[in-house]
Amino acid sequence: MAANAVATAEGKRPSPRLRRLEDERWLALALLTPTAVLLGLFIAYPFVEGVLLSLSSTRVGHPGEFVGLKNFHKIWNDSIFHTTMWNTFWYTGVTTVFKLALGLWLALLLNRHFRGKAIIRAFILLPFIIPTVLSTFAWKWMFDPTFSVINWTLFQLGLITTRINWLGDPDLAMTSIIVINVWRGVPFFAITLLAGLQTISPELHEAAAIDGARPWSRFWHVTWPLLMPVTLVVVLFSVIQTFADFQLVYVMTGGGPANATHLFATYAYQLGIGTGLLAEGAAISLAMFPFLFIIVVVQLLYIRRVETR
Repeated sequence: MAANAVATAEGKRPSPRLRRLEDERWLALALLTPTAVLLGLFIAYPFVEGVLLSLSSTRVGHPGEFVGLKNFHKIWNDSIFHTTMWNTFWYTGVTTVFKLALGLWLALLLNRHFRGKAIIRAFILLPFIIPTVLSTFAWKWMFDPTFSVINWTLFQLGLITTRINWLGDPDLAMTSIIVINVWRGVPFFAITLLAGLQTISPELHEAAAIDGARPWSRFWHVTWPLLMPVTLVVVLFSVIQTFADFQLVYVMTGGGPANATHLFATYAYQLGIGTGLLAEGAAISLAMFPFLFIIVVVQLLYIRRVETR
């Protein structure tokens, strides 16, 4: 019986496919192929098509022809594009600073022990969980000049006597979308930085306290250096997402008033889809790529420098 069992086991050799999967190279290829196909279809292919489109004169109903860098030269001399470029950098820079400051403050508060901490953590995530379009429509109602709950509150407090047209003034409109982006992005910063804070050993703070370090010194010399790698990664993701923001601005202002709040994504949509100039819209979309690429490379180099200290 035992001999038969051994003979049977030896007879059942793995199939050629299974033997290939036992090879790490074939296994890695099998696991990476679906991801590579998805990245090729939904990222690489659209990017290449966008580059080819930006080098042509294509518009709706007209295939167009190759024109080289003519579209890029045209948008570079466009005053609205200059405004769009400034708005994008200003919008990204200001919102990132405020999201980092408020997110770090919230993370430090949530890192303390108190009753209901789990509920408050879940509640803080709500702005980030709610769909962007849905929450932006709520904010749009709050900033409406006629039905604005903000105007009503300020009027009841005696701070204003006339209605404020939040979305009709260029400066106030930009301030409004910055406030909404900060409100939406702070939870992401807070929860991620909180996860980083919880990896820091309390013994380090206790040792610093025994040595006479004050709370601010403990934060600056103990917490902040250990939290820096996590902070840089969060800032990197936030910059990429904010730089290419579309939904929030499109729903709130549509780039108005008078093109005062356009970002790269909204202006590209307006020009490419709204007016049918597909080639120029693609050129504007690609115009953000060099700036974003430089920002990402600089941040990645800095992250590597910090991690190798």
